[in-house]
Amino acid sequence: MAEQAVAPTSLQAWMLAIRPKTLPAGAMPVVLGSALAAVDGGFLLLPAFVVLICALGIQVATNFINEIYDFRKGADTADRLGPTRTVAAGIISEKSMIRVSASLVGTVFLLGLYLVSTSGWPILLVGLLSLLFAWAYTGGPYPIAYSGLGDLFVFIFFGLVAVGGTYYVQAHTLSSTVLLAAVAPGAFSVNILLVNNIRDIATDRTVGKMTLPARIGARWARRLYVVLMVVAFLVPALLVVKGYSPWGMLSLLSAPLAISMVRKLYASEGRELNNVLAGTGKLMTLHGLLFSAGLLIQ
Repeated sequence: MAEQAVAPTSLQAWMLAIRPKTLPAGAMPVVLGSALAAVDGGFLLLPAFVVLICALGIQVATNFINEIYDFRKGADTADRLGPTRTVAAGIISEKSMIRVSASLVGTVFLLGLYLVSTSGWPILLVGLLSLLFAWAYTGGPYPIAYSGLGDLFVFIFFGLVAVGGTYYVQAHTLSSTVLLAAVAPGAFSVNILLVNNIRDIATDRTVGKMTLPARIGARWARRLYVVLMVVAFLVPALLVVKGYSPWGMLSLLSAPLAISMVRKLYASEGRELNNVLAGTGKLMTLHGLLFSAGLLIQ
């Protein structure tokens, strides 16, 4: 079924709004943080599961809120090269999106109270800041996504905060090594955003949405993608130096896909970049699973 023909209340319409190809950015930091907790003898199944649901919930809520505010600001025009944005296309009404977004945020908050009860006020602070970020990314008087700072905040929340928070709710402590490991998913998450924004440079500039690629240009944004890719692949080696299992280097098995993504990034323009975005999400998943599994092998 074509995206334009999706019924306003259909599952397909909401799947478009959820943006499943970007969900590895929410899931893989939790997988990695849980693997690190298991290696250090602190793994707890229920907190790990709850934090995974919360992480995905916050990411989906961010996507929903993004639809609302980009629609209001006129960023999702007919000239946009990315997947259909349901509110701008009239597939889902703004009122329905607001209602579902609010319900999702409330559900995440209530689930998060369980983590607060087991891990204390630091998790309450992390949760509140994460929910604030979900709104402030495109909402409010100074939206982060429009300022060029979106990549930095994505690195912080989908890297350091997500992995560190996952580890903390299980082990009830935190170390610099855990935050070092968090650099890998943080870098991949930024790369997903970079591809998205490289594709939309022209339309974003038209409406004043000055993302990082819109500010520095496609050439430098592509170079940044490569640098972050290299950084992500260096992280497992640094953890081996820190004393973790050398099997973490299994993540190198995802290198051929990484090379393929870099080549496609440089060879693609416009809508072709949608495939690079999806491929970067798959790469993040493969790298994260191999890295996490390797750490568990003693």
